[in-house]
Amino acid sequence: MDSVELLKDLAHRPLDALESVWDRVGPEDLNDHPGGHPNSIAWLLWHTGREMDAQVAQAAGRQEVWSAQGWEERFALELSDPGHGYGHSEEQARAVVVRDREVLRGYLTAVTEESADYLAGLEAADLDEVIDRNWDPPVTRGVRLVSVYADALQHVGQAAYVLGMR
Repeated sequence: MDSVELLKDLAHRPLDALESVWDRVGPEDLNDHPGGHPNSIAWLLWHTGREMDAQVAQAAGRQEVWSAQGWEERFALELSDPGHGYGHSEEQARAVVVRDREVLRGYLTAVTEESADYLAGLEAADLDEVIDRNWDPPVTRGVRLVSVYADALQHVGQAAYVLGMR
């Protein structure tokens, strides 16, 4: 298996991990704030999709699924600029309220499909291209993609952990 094939597998893992616990995500769980923490399961899963979407779109030079496929309207968050969740204040994090759990799953599915489509067009040499010189060392396409999917897996794992405590 080559490096692009490994990334294709990795790109699907956050959605696979979500599917393994999805039947335990009840409506009462989504917007609950365990221990008073501002990040609910809804926030964690929304942020998972947003981070994958934004960073893969940037690497691919494509429009984000969030706006291109109308997910912003489907979520209808009560935030003037929801962003991606990075740097959210406690108030902003608590404002990420999801009323329909299938919107979360649908968005993460759409983002995963977009990632798979993008990855299908890559070759191993593309992974060595520097795409972000704002870091030392500069970030290659391959490193950025591994980072994106690893972070997404952590957030889905956090949601699964919270569900396991119930």
